[in-house]
Amino acid sequence: MYKTKKILFIVPHRLGRSPGQRFRFEQYLDFLQKNGFNYDISNIINEKDDVIFYGEGNLFRKFLILLKSLKQRWKDIKKADQYDIVFIYREALMVGTVLFERMLKKSKAKIIFDFDDAIWLPDVSQGNSNLAWLKKPKKINEIIHLADCIIAGNAFLADYAKQFNSNVNIIPTTIDTNYYLRKSWKQLNDVICIGWTGSTTTLKHFETALPFLIKLKNKYKDKIHFRLISDAFPTNTPLEIEQIKWNKITEVDDLSFFDIGIMPLPDDEWSKGKCGFKGLQYMALEIPAVMSPVGVNKEIIQDGENGFLADTENEWIDKLSLLIESKELRTKLGIAGRKTILEKYSFESMKYEYLKLFEGQL
Repeated sequence: MYKTKKILFIVPHRLGRSPGQRFRFEQYLDFLQKNGFNYDISNIINEKDDVIFYGEGNLFRKFLILLKSLKQRWKDIKKADQYDIVFIYREALMVGTVLFERMLKKSKAKIIFDFDDAIWLPDVSQGNSNLAWLKKPKKINEIIHLADCIIAGNAFLADYAKQFNSNVNIIPTTIDTNYYLRKSWKQLNDVICIGWTGSTTTLKHFETALPFLIKLKNKYKDKIHFRLISDAFPTNTPLEIEQIKWNKITEVDDLSFFDIGIMPLPDDEWSKGKCGFKGLQYMALEIPAVMSPVGVNKEIIQDGENGFLADTENEWIDKLSLLIESKELRTKLGIAGRKTILEKYSFESMKYEYLKLFEGQL
């Protein structure tokens, strides 16, 4: 038996705020604790800072957030020796320095590094585009090299990490299927709801779907409507969209209104690093998913069996039309989709693999 099992989680956001954090490690916290691990969370962006950090302008306030972040990470370094493991999600700081990771490496703690996007590539939110010069995406290479254990969200990310570290493990983004249970709702006039969920940073992906969604609306008129769950919404579009502000408490209820869930993605390097999270959410709730055949989506979806893959505009229109016109098909793909989640992408299916990685560092 080990005398102590203590983990320091170094993360950007407070608990419950970031989908990446929630489904990469937060849902495992109780399970880790039940298996002898105590933990502390060190985040740098709180609820007040959130809107300022990701919004446009407010440069002075953003500078103050940076100073606060530096102070917090310095505290982390000074107490790192108290922990057996330091877990870093994505990076210690959202600017282009690896200084803090290097200093943490000098502590007694083992370092686990988890990432779920191709963060070695440039990608800055629209609100911070003028601050892109502060980022240094290639610092990820050194962080991977410094870590004792790497957790990557898919094979594409793992292959990249293996260039710099031999101890690379794939843990897919997982869903708590005991929590993600589809709720009952009233559906009026058999109107089919096509839905998308995302954030400010991924709204651009939804906007690529607008041309074929407009054609579908022209084809089916009042038989379909569209719902977006996000913290940002498209402007200047002729498509009438029901806008639902993302809320952690009501998220499952809000998603449960979807009859069909979509996940359009461009076929680029950044998208190949995505972990299919939107599709996993839909499938866990027995919502038939239509996804672009990019990256891990091609592993998650067996086309026509547990969902659909759609590449060209015509494919999107054809496959969405099949689902709009057939309740039986929606039900069939929805049931098969949840079965896939239960077997391969659920918290229950991966929790012991996850635990092994932490125990292996002690």
